[in-house]
Amino acid sequence: MKKVLFATTALVATAGMAAADVSFGGFGRFGMIYKDADGSDSTTHIEQRFRLTVTGTATSDNGLEFEGRIRFQSDDNGEGASNTAQSSAAGFAVSTGGFRLDVGHVSDVIDSGDVLNYYGYGIGLTSFLEQSSNFSLPASGFGTSADFATIAPTVKLRYNMGDFSFAVSYTDDAETIAIGEPSTINNGSLAAGGGSSEFQIGAGYSFGNYSVGAAFGSTEDGVAIGEDNDFWVLNFGGDVGAFGFSVLVGDSDAQDGTSYGFSVKYDIGAATEVRFVYSESGADGDDTDGYGIGFRHGLGGGVTLAGGIGDNGGTTTADLGVVFNF
Repeated sequence: MKKVLFATTALVATAGMAAADVSFGGFGRFGMIYKDADGSDSTTHIEQRFRLTVTGTATSDNGLEFEGRIRFQSDDNGEGASNTAQSSAAGFAVSTGGFRLDVGHVSDVIDSGDVLNYYGYGIGLTSFLEQSSNFSLPASGFGTSADFATIAPTVKLRYNMGDFSFAVSYTDDAETIAIGEPSTINNGSLAAGGGSSEFQIGAGYSFGNYSVGAAFGSTEDGVAIGEDNDFWVLNFGGDVGAFGFSVLVGDSDAQDGTSYGFSVKYDIGAATEVRFVYSESGADGDDTDGYGIGFRHGLGGGVTLAGGIGDNGGTTTADLGVVFNF
C-alpha cells in the first residue's frame, strides 16, 4: 500500500512540474585577473563567478504572459576565494503584444537596454571596463544582494511598435546617490530606505543596422536633501560589416561635467573578435578616463575564451579565462 501511495504521489508531483513552465539558465566563468593601482601593491588572483537564474512563466486564457524570476550567484571575494551563493529579490512581469510591465526587483529604463545600449562592448572576461564605467548616472538592474538586504521596488512599462520602443520606470524609496559615490549598489540594485524616489523615461529607434536612443530621469534628493538629481543619456550604435560600434553621452546634476564613452568591436574571423573601450567621466583633474583592449574567441557549445587589458583612473587591470553559458 505504501508503494502505491509513493508512486501516486510521485506521479502527481511529476505531472505538476510538467504543467509548469520553469526554466534554468545562467553562466559560469573562471580565469585569472591582475590589478595594479597607483600607490598600491599589485595583485593576481583567481576570478570566478557562477550565476543561476530560475524563471517561471504561465499564460492565461486571454493570452497574457506572466513571468517571475529569482537569481543565485557565487563570486570571488577579490582575492580568489569564493563566497557562498547569494540570492536576489524576485522580479515579475506581464506582457501581451508589444506591451510589457515589470514589477519588483527589475531593471530601470537605462539598465534594461529597452531603448539604448548603456554598457556597450565590455572588455575582458569580467567586462571590467565598459563605455559607461566612468558615468555617474543611476542604472539599476536585477542582481543578487547580501543576506537580509531589502530592495526598492521598481515598476517599468515598455512598449514596442515596429522600429520604435518606449519605456518608463519608477523606483520607490530609492537610495540617495551623492556626488562621487558609485551609481549602483548591491550589485546593481538600488537599496530601500533612502527616503527618495526616482523616475526614468526613454525612447529608441532602429533603422537598418543602426539604432539611436535617449533617456531622461530624476532622483529625488539625489544630490543633497532637497536637491533633485536630473540626468540624461544619449546612445548611437550600429554595425558596418564586421565592425560594430556604440557611442554614449550623458550628464547629471551629480557630476562635474558631461561624460562620454564609446566601444567598438571588429570580427577578425567567424569566431574571434577584438574590442576597444574608452570612457571619460568629464570631471576636472587627472585619471578621469578609462581605456582598454580585449578579445573574445568562441570555442563552440556556448563556451568563450576572453581576455583584456586596460587602465581606468590609474588602475591597470588584465584578465583571461573562459565563460560558458547554459
